[in-house]
Amino acid sequence: MKTAHDIIVKPIITEDSMEMAGNKKYVFKVMKDASKTEIKYAVEEVFKVKVKDVNTINMPGKKKRLGNRPQGSTAAWKKAIVTLKPESDTIAFFDGMF
Repeated sequence: MKTAHDIIVKPIITEDSMEMAGNKKYVFKVMKDASKTEIKYAVEEVFKVKVKDVNTINMPGKKKRLGNRPQGSTAAWKKAIVTLKPESDTIAFFDGMF
């Protein structure tokens, strides 16, 4: 059984994601097999907000060199962009970042 804290792996803190936070859009790294509905309920449960929309993006792994060994690659992961409803509060974790 997946819990809300299992579904949301970590927030993504970049310049673009901080600009989106001003419009009540927040970016998270989530489990590869999590659905949009599971992500919505997980964000609502953890941060006590109302979610309007969830967009997901599957990010492919990248090739990396490992010295004189054969090429390796980083792991593929899933990104979720969560949009909150206008009447919802902001997520307090992101408030001090920008």
